[in-house]
Parts: sequence; structure tokens; C-alpha cells
Amino acid sequence: MERYYQPEIECASREEIKAMQDERIVKQIKHVWDNVPLYRKKMEEKGITPDDIKGIDDIYKLPFTSKADLREGYPYGLLAKPLSECVRIHSTSGTTGKRVMAYYTQHDIDLWYDCCARAITAAGGTKDDVVQVSYGYGLFTGGAGLDGGSHKLGCLTVPTSSGNTERQIMFIQDMKSTILCCTPSYAAYLGESMREMGLTPEDIPLKAGIFGAEAWSEEMRRDIEKTLGIKAYDIYGLTELSGPGVSFECSAQSGMHINEDHFYAEIIDPNTGEVLPEGSKGELVFTSLTKEAFPVIRYRTRDICQLKYEKCSCGRTHVRMAKPMGRSDDMLIIRGVNVFPSQIETVLLNRGYSPNYQIIVDRVNNTDTFEIKVELTPDMFTDNMGDIAKMQNQLVSDMRSMLGIGPKISLVAPKSITRSEGKAVRVIDKRKI
Repeated sequence: MERYYQPEIECASREEIKAMQDERIVKQIKHVWDNVPLYRKKMEEKGITPDDIKGIDDIYKLPFTSKADLREGYPYGLLAKPLSECVRIHSTSGTTGKRVMAYYTQHDIDLWYDCCARAITAAGGTKDDVVQVSYGYGLFTGGAGLDGGSHKLGCLTVPTSSGNTERQIMFIQDMKSTILCCTPSYAAYLGESMREMGLTPEDIPLKAGIFGAEAWSEEMRRDIEKTLGIKAYDIYGLTELSGPGVSFECSAQSGMHINEDHFYAEIIDPNTGEVLPEGSKGELVFTSLTKEAFPVIRYRTRDICQLKYEKCSCGRTHVRMAKPMGRSDDMLIIRGVNVFPSQIETVLLNRGYSPNYQIIVDRVNNTDTFEIKVELTPDMFTDNMGDIAKMQNQLVSDMRSMLGIGPKISLVAPKSITRSEGKAVRVIDKRKI
């Protein structure tokens, strides 16, 4: 029996959803025009005013926003409410430049937590569950979002944050945690650690996991489910929009339902910016419909995916987004070929390798070099060089079939690649381009 946190919204008719969006986009555009000079300037450059936006169907007229715009506005340039009305900030990691600062009013936080409560409910959560939040707390949105959603639902919340794996496992066992929230790579590491402790899925009280903040494949999902004895659910979010809970998987697991009462999604051609027809694969663009302090308009996420509009068997009516297949900015271009880490992960897990790998790209004599370090599982490990060579050759062949380009494969000993307690570091690009 499917449960809903806010059934009147999650199962609203398409007509009701569109009416909400029509009303909210008109209000939001007036809000940013009046309060955010950057948006007003961008709209004036396109020759439009709030009067040109009569409803959601007019959204294509609005200018795009990029991460560069948000960085340029650091720290207060895109704030749409007085600081006296803001109660929280969160921030991106800032690995490629200035941090993006996101601001929240109390109303923003309440709505965000509702979105996360919807996600926990869709994963089977009720007030009787024990939710262990092993995402990082602090400036990162993961811990705070799922913590708040768990509270809204009335679950007992175990705020372990990330790291200290022994303590994590102790709390899972002692508190009888039933739902685990963390990155998929950390869930895989927890599962691996429990297996080494001699724990079987029957010994682990968990029933479900909500995993996000990084790309992961269906093969990795099955591996985590098997190791922990759970059903693993995907969740999607961006600090720029609020955090986790922009979209989430239901029991059908055929895409993540976008909380369309708060976020409007489009798919565009990443090269031309043209809005693509329903069902097309392209870059995901989001507009905040209800965010007060830090609304983003037509924000280019750089995530590549598709939207599904047909009705879902779970009863929810909100549009679903497929698992992003990669990012247009994280996508590696190696010798002219587009390479997504998720493709590499699929090959490795299909062949029975662990999800611990690293992609190393460099440029030597004006030519790209492409190496994948792959960690052997304990039962695969051998010092027979002939067997190692055979496995490496097989992987090179599989990768060439998947990617259209053959990497150098280096098989390394179990546990020799550094484990991550947060987002896994999958790609090391040494090129000076």
C-alpha cells in the first residue's frame, strides 16, 4: 500500500498542478524583478518585464541562470529577501571557484523539509521508523535536509553525520535503524565493512536507504541492496534549489518524482538552449516556484537526463526525471569522445568488480592519456600475472565497446583506493587545458 506525506499535492491532477505553477511563476517573477538586480538586468536585456509572464507556458521567454551567475553574486548579490528575514545558509563545496551561497527564510526551510518528508514516506517511512542520517551536516545540505524531513514525519532521527564507520554500524545495530540516508558510495562502504565483520543482511535491521548527492548506477544499486538487505531509493537535489528533495523515487522506482509545486523542470539542448520536446534527452533546467530568500530562475543544472510524463503506478502525478546519466560539465572529453563515469561504473559492476575505481586523465605530447584504476574484490585477488592480464584485457575490450575508446586498465589490490565518507573522488584530470 503506497503512502503519501501530502496526498492532496502529490496526487493532484495535472490541471491542478499547472494552476499552481501558473500562479506561482507569475508571483515569483515579480518577486525577483523587484528584489534581485541581476534578474531584472537579464530580463531587460531580453526585452521582457513581469507583465510578459502570464503563466508557466511563458517560462521559455525568461533568461537562463548559470552557476557563474551565482558565483558572481557572492555573497549577497542574489538575495531576494532582507537578511533580517533569513535564518539559514547552506553552501556548495566551492571546488571550482567561489562558493555558491544559498539563503533560506523559515518558510523556505519548512517547505524544503516537507519535500524531504515526502521522499522518506515514498521509501516506506512512517513515524515508527528510525532514520539514521549519515550525510554530512554543516554547510552541505544533505544532513540538514533529511534530518528535517525525518522530524516532519515524526521518525526517531539518529544524526550520525558522515564518517566514523564503526560508530555508524554500532548505531545501526543498537538503535535498530530502519532507514539509512547517505551517499551511495558510503552506503557501499558501510555494506562492505559490515560484511567483513561477518554480518549478513539478516543481521542488519535496515529496510530502506535513501542515497543521493552523487551519480550511481543501477548495478551499484543492486550491489548495495544485496549487501545490506534493503531497498535503495534515489533522491536528487541541488544546494542552489534547496538541497535534497527536489525529486525522489517511489516504490515503482521508474524515475524520481519532481516536487512540481515547488520546482518547474525543463529539458533543453545544452548547446543551443532550445527547449526540447517531451521525452527528449538533454540538460535539466529548474525554476524555483516558492523559494523566498534565494530563488533561481531557469537554472542550468548541467545534469543530462529525460523527463517522464506518463502516469506512475504509485499514484503520484508529478513528472518524473530519469536518473541523470552524467553532467554536461563533469562529462570528460577524452580524445574527442564524451565519457561519463556512470558508463564506466556500469561496465565494472556488470563484471563483478567493486564500485571503487578512479579515472585518471592526463595529456602527454599533446595526446590525452586515459587510465582506470580498478580495485579487485578479495575473491578476485590473485598474484598470477597471466590471470591479471586476462582480466585487464577483458575490461579494456568492454570499455571500448561502451565508450568507443580504450583506456589503460590497472587492477589494484583490495582496499588500495582511498575510501570516501562523503562524495567519492572518481575523476583525477591532470590535463592543463
